[in-house]
Amino acid sequence: MKRSERIAVIGVGIVGASVGWNLSRHGAEVVFIDAGRPGEGVTNWSFSWVNASNKTARKSYFDLNAAGMAAHRELAGNIGPDSWWHPTGHLRWADDPAAETKLLETAELLAGWDYRVEMYTGAEVRSRLEPALTMPDELPVVFYPDEAWVHGRHLVGRLVGQAVASGAEIRSGNAVSDIGIGADGSIRTVALSDGSRLDVDIVVNAAGPSASHVAGLIARHLPMRREPGVVTRIDCAPVPVHRAMHAPHIEIRPDGDTSVVLHSREIDALIDTGKDPAHLARLLHESARHVVPELGNSRIAETRIVDRPIPADGFPSVGAVPSVPGYYEAVSHSGITLGPVIGQLLASEILSGKRDELLADFRPERFPS
Repeated sequence: MKRSERIAVIGVGIVGASVGWNLSRHGAEVVFIDAGRPGEGVTNWSFSWVNASNKTARKSYFDLNAAGMAAHRELAGNIGPDSWWHPTGHLRWADDPAAETKLLETAELLAGWDYRVEMYTGAEVRSRLEPALTMPDELPVVFYPDEAWVHGRHLVGRLVGQAVASGAEIRSGNAVSDIGIGADGSIRTVALSDGSRLDVDIVVNAAGPSASHVAGLIARHLPMRREPGVVTRIDCAPVPVHRAMHAPHIEIRPDGDTSVVLHSREIDALIDTGKDPAHLARLLHESARHVVPELGNSRIAETRIVDRPIPADGFPSVGAVPSVPGYYEAVSHSGITLGPVIGQLLASEILSGKRDELLADFRPERFPS
Protein backbone atom coordinates (compact mmCIF):
# COMPACT_ATOMS: atom_id res chain seq x y z
CA MET A 1 0.00 0.00 0.00
CA LYS A 2 1.20 3.50 -0.80
CA ARG A 3 1.35 5.69 2.32
CA SER A 4 -0.66 8.40 0.51
CA GLU A 5 -3.69 6.12 0.12
CA ARG A 6 -6.77 6.96 2.15
CA ILE A 7 -8.59 4.19 4.03
CA ALA A 8 -12.26 4.38 5.04
CA VAL A 9 -13.18 2.16 7.99
CA ILE A 10 -16.96 1.69 7.93
CA GLY A 11 -18.29 0.82 11.36
CA VAL A 12 -16.56 1.92 14.56
CA GLY A 13 -17.28 -0.82 17.03
CA ILE A 14 -14.44 -2.79 18.59
CA VAL A 15 -13.42 -4.41 15.29
CA GLY A 16 -13.42 -1.22 13.20
CA ALA A 17 -11.73 0.78 15.96
CA SER A 18 -9.00 -1.86 16.27
CA VAL A 19 -8.37 -1.96 12.51
CA GLY A 20 -8.28 1.84 12.26
CA TRP A 21 -6.03 2.24 15.31
CA ASN A 22 -3.53 -0.28 13.97
CA LEU A 23 -3.52 1.39 10.54
CA SER A 24 -3.16 4.87 12.00
CA ARG A 25 -0.27 3.97 14.30
CA HIS A 26 1.63 2.74 11.23
CA GLY A 27 1.15 6.03 9.40
CA ALA A 28 -1.90 5.29 7.24
CA GLU A 29 -4.48 7.99 6.50
CA VAL A 30 -7.70 6.75 8.11
CA VAL A 31 -11.26 8.06 8.14
CA PHE A 32 -13.69 6.36 10.55
CA ILE A 33 -17.33 6.31 9.43
CA ASP A 34 -20.21 5.28 11.68
CA ALA A 35 -23.96 5.66 11.35
CA GLY A 36 -24.17 6.22 15.11
CA ARG A 37 -21.53 7.00 17.70
CA PRO A 38 -18.32 4.96 18.06
CA GLY A 39 -18.68 2.00 20.40
CA GLU A 40 -22.36 2.54 21.12
CA GLY A 41 -23.82 -0.16 18.85
CA VAL A 42 -23.37 -3.90 19.28
CA THR A 43 -20.04 -3.34 21.07
CA ASN A 44 -21.85 -1.63 23.94
CA TRP A 45 -24.56 -4.31 24.03
CA SER A 46 -22.46 -7.44 24.15
CA PHE A 47 -21.67 -9.76 27.03
CA SER A 48 -18.08 -8.66 26.27
CA TRP A 49 -16.39 -11.84 27.41
CA VAL A 50 -12.82 -12.41 26.16
CA ASN A 51 -12.36 -16.14 25.79
CA ALA A 52 -11.44 -19.15 23.66
CA SER A 53 -13.15 -21.74 25.89
CA ASN A 54 -16.44 -21.33 24.01
CA LYS A 55 -14.74 -21.60 20.57
CA THR A 56 -13.91 -25.29 20.27
CA ALA A 57 -16.00 -26.20 17.19
CA ARG A 58 -12.92 -25.83 14.98
CA LYS A 59 -9.29 -25.83 16.16
CA SER A 60 -8.39 -22.96 13.81
CA TYR A 61 -11.18 -20.88 15.37
CA PHE A 62 -9.95 -21.71 18.87
CA ASP A 63 -6.42 -20.68 17.82
CA LEU A 64 -7.68 -17.36 16.44
CA ASN A 65 -9.57 -16.61 19.65
CA ALA A 66 -6.57 -17.60 21.79
CA ALA A 67 -4.56 -15.12 19.70
CA GLY A 68 -7.32 -12.59 20.40
CA MET A 69 -6.82 -13.06 24.15
CA ALA A 70 -3.08 -12.53 23.74
CA ALA A 71 -3.71 -9.42 21.61
CA HIS A 72 -5.86 -7.95 24.39
CA ARG A 73 -3.07 -8.44 26.91
CA GLU A 74 -0.62 -6.80 24.51
CA LEU A 75 -3.04 -3.93 23.90
CA ALA A 76 -3.46 -3.36 27.65
CA GLY A 77 0.33 -3.05 27.85
CA ASN A 78 0.42 -0.61 24.94
CA ILE A 79 -2.40 1.78 25.82
CA GLY A 80 -2.93 1.03 29.51
CA PRO A 81 -5.76 -1.05 31.01
CA ASP A 82 -7.66 1.91 32.54
CA SER A 83 -11.40 1.18 32.82
CA TRP A 84 -11.72 -1.18 29.84
CA TRP A 85 -9.62 -4.26 30.71
CA HIS A 86 -10.73 -6.70 33.46
CA PRO A 87 -8.66 -9.95 33.41
CA THR A 88 -10.45 -11.57 36.34
CA GLY A 89 -11.18 -15.00 34.83
CA HIS A 90 -14.46 -16.76 34.10
CA LEU A 91 -16.57 -19.28 36.00
CA ARG A 92 -18.89 -21.88 34.47
CA TRP A 93 -21.10 -24.57 35.95
CA ALA A 94 -24.20 -26.60 35.06
CA ASP A 95 -27.32 -27.85 36.83
CA ASP A 96 -28.13 -31.09 34.99
CA PRO A 97 -26.06 -34.23 34.35
CA ALA A 98 -25.89 -33.94 30.53
CA ALA A 99 -24.78 -30.29 30.61
CA GLU A 100 -22.28 -31.07 33.38
CA THR A 101 -20.78 -33.93 31.36
CA LYS A 102 -20.38 -31.65 28.33
CA LEU A 103 -18.84 -28.92 30.49
CA LEU A 104 -16.23 -31.29 31.94
CA GLU A 105 -15.46 -32.84 28.53
CA THR A 106 -14.83 -29.37 27.09
CA ALA A 107 -12.58 -28.49 30.03
CA GLU A 108 -10.57 -31.67 29.43
CA LEU A 109 -10.27 -30.89 25.71
CA LEU A 110 -9.08 -27.35 26.45
CA ALA A 111 -6.52 -28.56 28.97
CA GLY A 112 -5.18 -30.84 26.21
CA TRP A 113 -4.79 -27.74 24.04
CA ASP A 114 -2.69 -26.10 26.82
CA TYR A 115 -5.50 -23.77 27.85
CA ARG A 116 -5.45 -23.03 31.57
CA VAL A 117 -8.31 -24.73 33.42
CA GLU A 118 -8.89 -24.94 37.18
CA MET A 119 -11.52 -27.06 38.93
CA TYR A 120 -13.31 -26.07 42.13
CA THR A 121 -16.28 -27.16 44.18
CA GLY A 122 -19.14 -24.77 44.82
CA ALA A 123 -17.96 -24.36 48.42
CA GLU A 124 -14.43 -23.45 47.24
CA VAL A 125 -15.80 -20.91 44.75
CA ARG A 126 -17.79 -19.17 47.49
CA SER A 127 -14.86 -19.14 49.91
CA ARG A 128 -12.14 -18.10 47.42
CA LEU A 129 -13.75 -16.23 44.51
CA GLU A 130 -17.43 -15.28 44.68
CA PRO A 131 -18.98 -15.27 48.17
CA ALA A 132 -22.29 -13.85 46.92
CA LEU A 133 -23.15 -16.90 44.79
CA THR A 134 -25.73 -19.56 45.64
CA MET A 135 -24.70 -23.06 44.55
CA PRO A 136 -24.41 -26.57 46.04
CA ASP A 137 -21.25 -27.19 48.05
CA GLU A 138 -20.12 -30.23 46.03
CA LEU A 139 -21.01 -28.83 42.58
CA PRO A 140 -18.09 -29.01 40.09
CA VAL A 141 -17.21 -25.53 38.80
CA VAL A 142 -14.77 -24.78 35.99
CA PHE A 143 -12.61 -21.67 36.30
CA TYR A 144 -10.72 -20.26 33.30
CA PRO A 145 -8.22 -17.87 34.94
CA ASP A 146 -6.87 -16.28 31.75
CA GLU A 147 -10.24 -15.07 30.52
CA ALA A 148 -11.53 -11.54 30.98
CA TRP A 149 -14.32 -9.10 30.36
CA VAL A 150 -13.99 -5.81 28.52
CA HIS A 151 -15.85 -2.52 28.69
CA GLY A 152 -16.16 -2.24 24.92
CA ARG A 153 -17.33 1.37 24.67
CA HIS A 154 -14.43 2.58 26.82
CA LEU A 155 -11.92 0.62 24.72
CA VAL A 156 -13.33 1.98 21.45
CA GLY A 157 -13.10 5.49 22.87
CA ARG A 158 -9.44 4.99 23.75
CA LEU A 159 -8.51 3.54 20.35
CA VAL A 160 -10.39 6.13 18.31
CA GLY A 161 -9.06 8.95 20.48
CA GLN A 162 -5.47 7.85 19.93
CA ALA A 163 -6.03 7.39 16.19
CA VAL A 164 -7.57 10.86 15.87
CA ALA A 165 -4.63 12.32 17.81
CA SER A 166 -2.39 10.68 15.18
CA GLY A 167 -4.30 12.31 12.35
CA ALA A 168 -7.29 10.05 11.70
CA GLU A 169 -10.62 11.66 10.79
CA ILE A 170 -14.01 10.64 12.16
CA ARG A 171 -17.45 11.02 10.58
CA SER A 172 -20.04 10.04 13.22
CA GLY A 173 -23.77 9.99 12.56
CA ASN A 174 -23.22 9.19 8.90
CA ALA A 175 -24.38 6.06 7.14
CA VAL A 176 -22.65 5.01 3.91
CA SER A 177 -25.08 5.43 1.02
CA ASP A 178 -22.82 4.44 -1.88
CA ILE A 179 -19.35 3.11 -2.69
CA GLY A 180 -17.96 4.29 -6.01
CA ILE A 181 -15.98 1.88 -8.21
CA GLY A 182 -13.55 3.06 -10.90
CA ALA A 183 -13.28 1.81 -14.47
CA ASP A 184 -10.59 -0.63 -13.35
CA GLY A 185 -12.96 -2.16 -10.79
CA SER A 186 -11.22 -0.70 -7.72
CA ILE A 187 -12.58 1.46 -4.89
CA ARG A 188 -12.71 5.20 -5.61
CA THR A 189 -15.26 6.98 -3.39
CA VAL A 190 -17.58 6.63 -0.42
CA ALA A 191 -20.82 8.67 -0.32
CA LEU A 192 -22.34 9.52 3.07
CA SER A 193 -25.89 10.20 4.20
CA ASP A 194 -25.10 13.89 4.80
CA GLY A 195 -24.54 14.28 1.04
CA SER A 196 -20.74 14.39 1.18
CA ARG A 197 -18.50 12.17 -0.90
CA LEU A 198 -15.03 11.10 0.17
CA ASP A 199 -12.20 10.14 -2.16
CA VAL A 200 -10.75 6.90 -0.80
CA ASP A 201 -8.55 4.10 -2.08
CA ILE A 202 -9.47 1.37 0.39
CA VAL A 203 -12.66 0.45 2.26
CA VAL A 204 -12.76 -1.77 5.34
CA ASN A 205 -16.25 -3.13 5.92
CA ALA A 206 -16.48 -3.45 9.71
CA ALA A 207 -20.15 -2.50 9.79
CA GLY A 208 -21.28 -5.33 12.07
CA PRO A 209 -24.95 -6.19 11.53
CA SER A 210 -25.02 -3.80 8.54
CA ALA A 211 -22.04 -5.48 6.85
CA SER A 212 -24.20 -7.33 4.34
CA HIS A 213 -25.78 -4.04 3.24
CA VAL A 214 -22.37 -2.38 2.85
CA ALA A 215 -21.13 -5.38 0.84
CA GLY A 216 -24.17 -5.02 -1.39
CA LEU A 217 -23.04 -1.51 -2.36
CA ILE A 218 -20.25 -3.16 -4.36
CA ALA A 219 -22.56 -5.93 -5.61
CA ARG A 220 -21.04 -8.47 -3.21
CA HIS A 221 -23.21 -11.06 -1.50
CA LEU A 222 -22.17 -11.51 2.14
CA PRO A 223 -24.66 -13.92 3.73
CA MET A 224 -25.38 -13.18 7.38
CA ARG A 225 -27.38 -14.95 10.06
CA ARG A 226 -30.17 -13.17 11.86
CA GLU A 227 -29.47 -13.84 15.52
CA PRO A 228 -30.75 -11.14 17.86
CA GLY A 229 -29.70 -10.95 21.49
CA VAL A 230 -31.05 -9.08 24.51
CA VAL A 231 -28.75 -7.57 27.14
CA THR A 232 -29.85 -5.89 30.37
CA ARG A 233 -27.88 -3.64 32.70
CA ILE A 234 -28.73 -3.72 36.40
CA ASP A 235 -27.88 -0.84 38.73
CA CYS A 236 -26.35 -2.03 41.98
CA ALA A 237 -23.79 -0.71 44.40
CA PRO A 238 -21.71 -2.35 45.59
CA VAL A 239 -21.46 -4.83 42.72
CA PRO A 240 -21.71 -8.30 44.32
CA VAL A 241 -19.73 -10.26 41.67
CA HIS A 242 -16.11 -9.90 40.59
CA ARG A 243 -15.87 -11.69 37.25
CA ALA A 244 -17.83 -12.99 34.26
CA MET A 245 -19.73 -16.23 34.78
CA HIS A 246 -22.00 -18.66 32.96
CA ALA A 247 -24.46 -19.96 35.51
CA PRO A 248 -27.29 -22.29 34.48
CA HIS A 249 -29.79 -20.27 32.40
CA ILE A 250 -28.04 -16.89 32.91
CA GLU A 251 -24.77 -15.09 32.17
CA ILE A 252 -23.64 -12.45 34.65
CA ARG A 253 -20.68 -10.08 34.74
CA PRO A 254 -19.71 -6.80 36.41
CA ASP A 255 -19.95 -3.64 34.31
CA GLY A 256 -17.86 -1.27 36.39
CA ASP A 257 -18.40 -0.22 39.98
CA THR A 258 -22.16 0.32 39.94
CA SER A 259 -23.78 -2.07 37.48
CA VAL A 260 -24.03 -5.67 36.27
CA VAL A 261 -24.73 -7.03 32.78
CA LEU A 262 -27.13 -9.95 32.21
CA HIS A 263 -27.66 -12.15 29.15
CA SER A 264 -29.18 -15.55 28.40
CA ARG A 265 -29.47 -17.59 25.22
CA GLU A 266 -32.72 -18.97 26.60
CA ILE A 267 -34.19 -15.47 26.85
CA ASP A 268 -32.83 -14.61 23.39
CA ALA A 269 -35.06 -17.39 22.06
CA LEU A 270 -38.11 -15.41 23.21
CA ILE A 271 -37.26 -12.25 21.24
CA ASP A 272 -39.24 -13.21 18.14
CA THR A 273 -42.29 -14.25 20.17
CA GLY A 274 -43.31 -10.61 20.51
CA LYS A 275 -42.41 -10.33 24.19
CA ASP A 276 -41.79 -6.76 25.31
CA PRO A 277 -38.08 -6.02 26.02
CA ALA A 278 -39.05 -4.91 29.53
CA HIS A 279 -40.57 -8.36 30.12
CA LEU A 280 -37.39 -10.04 28.85
CA ALA A 281 -35.37 -7.85 31.21
CA ARG A 282 -37.51 -8.97 34.15
CA LEU A 283 -36.93 -12.61 33.21
CA LEU A 284 -33.16 -12.02 33.11
CA HIS A 285 -33.30 -10.25 36.46
CA GLU A 286 -35.32 -13.10 38.00
CA SER A 287 -32.83 -15.72 36.76
CA ALA A 288 -29.88 -13.68 38.04
CA ARG A 289 -31.23 -13.26 41.55
CA HIS A 290 -31.52 -17.04 41.93
CA VAL A 291 -27.74 -17.20 41.43
CA VAL A 292 -26.83 -13.94 43.20
CA PRO A 293 -29.58 -13.18 45.75
CA GLU A 294 -28.16 -9.68 46.39
CA LEU A 295 -29.27 -8.72 42.87
CA GLY A 296 -32.89 -9.04 44.00
CA ASN A 297 -32.74 -5.53 45.44
CA SER A 298 -31.18 -3.99 42.33
CA ARG A 299 -32.93 -1.98 39.62
CA ILE A 300 -33.17 -2.68 35.88
CA ALA A 301 -31.47 0.31 34.24
CA GLU A 302 -31.28 -0.37 30.49
CA THR A 303 -32.22 -3.12 28.07
CA ARG A 304 -31.39 -3.42 24.39
CA ILE A 305 -32.03 -5.97 21.65
CA VAL A 306 -29.34 -6.01 18.95
CA ASP A 307 -28.52 -8.20 15.97
CA ARG A 308 -25.21 -9.98 16.27
CA PRO A 309 -22.86 -9.67 13.26
CA ILE A 310 -22.53 -13.34 12.30
CA PRO A 311 -21.62 -14.52 8.78
CA ALA A 312 -23.84 -17.38 7.60
CA ASP A 313 -21.47 -20.21 8.54
CA GLY A 314 -20.87 -18.77 12.02
CA PHE A 315 -17.22 -17.84 11.44
CA PRO A 316 -15.51 -14.47 10.75
CA SER A 317 -15.06 -12.98 7.30
CA VAL A 318 -11.73 -11.16 7.36
CA GLY A 319 -9.46 -10.02 4.56
CA ALA A 320 -9.43 -8.80 0.98
CA VAL A 321 -12.09 -9.61 -1.60
CA PRO A 322 -9.92 -10.15 -4.70
CA SER A 323 -12.71 -9.31 -7.16
CA VAL A 324 -12.84 -5.70 -5.85
CA PRO A 325 -9.35 -4.24 -5.37
CA GLY A 326 -9.26 -2.08 -2.26
CA TYR A 327 -12.24 -3.70 -0.51
CA TYR A 328 -11.68 -5.63 2.75
CA GLU A 329 -14.02 -7.26 5.26
CA ALA A 330 -13.73 -7.41 9.04
CA VAL A 331 -17.01 -9.02 10.09
CA SER A 332 -17.28 -11.31 13.08
CA HIS A 333 -19.29 -12.48 16.03
CA SER A 334 -17.07 -12.62 19.11
CA GLY A 335 -15.87 -9.16 18.05
CA ILE A 336 -14.90 -8.34 21.64
CA THR A 337 -12.46 -11.27 21.79
CA LEU A 338 -11.28 -10.96 18.19
CA GLY A 339 -11.22 -7.19 17.66
CA PRO A 340 -7.58 -6.57 18.65
CA VAL A 341 -6.17 -9.55 16.72
CA ILE A 342 -8.29 -8.81 13.63
CA GLY A 343 -7.06 -5.23 13.88
CA GLN A 344 -3.43 -6.38 13.92
CA LEU A 345 -3.73 -8.96 11.15
CA LEU A 346 -5.91 -6.97 8.76
CA ALA A 347 -3.88 -3.77 9.14
CA SER A 348 -0.74 -5.77 8.36
CA GLU A 349 -2.40 -7.31 5.31
CA ILE A 350 -3.54 -3.91 4.01
CA LEU A 351 -0.15 -2.30 4.56
CA SER A 352 2.09 -5.16 3.40
CA GLY A 353 -0.11 -7.41 1.28
CA LYS A 354 0.91 -10.44 3.38
CA ARG A 355 -1.86 -12.82 4.41
CA ASP A 356 -1.56 -14.39 7.87
CA GLU A 357 -2.21 -18.13 8.23
CA LEU A 358 -4.35 -17.50 11.33
CA LEU A 359 -7.01 -16.17 8.94
CA ALA A 360 -6.71 -18.96 6.37
CA ASP A 361 -10.06 -20.55 7.28
CA PHE A 362 -11.86 -17.22 7.55
CA ARG A 363 -11.22 -15.53 4.21
CA PRO A 364 -14.12 -13.68 2.51
CA GLU A 365 -13.69 -15.60 -0.76
CA ARG A 366 -15.39 -18.64 0.81
CA PHE A 367 -18.60 -16.69 0.12
CA PRO A 368 -18.70 -16.43 -3.70
CA SER A 369 -19.80 -13.07 -5.09
